Amino acid sequence: MANNEELVTKVKNVIDQIRPYLQADGGDVEFVDLSEDNTVNVRLMGSCGSCPYSIMTLKNGIETAMIKAIPEIRAVEAVNSDI
Repeated sequence: MANNEELVTKVKNVIDQIRPYLQADGGDVEFVDLSEDNTVNVRLMGSCGSCPYSIMTLKNGIETAMIKAIPEIRAVEAVNSDI
């Protein structure tokens, strides 16, 4: 379990490094959870939540940075807070 907590800490650190770039464009990202198969679930907020390019931002920006920093991560997926 300690290994999972360590991974979550690393994930949150990467999100904290990405967050200022999203905030500069009126958006934000929030960590939701880490699944058993090492998929990171995040919530896109602000303008990122409604932007038509948010999936591209998620996959090409957030996911790419996350996997580069933490190779154990399999994917990054967005969850919708309105559902």
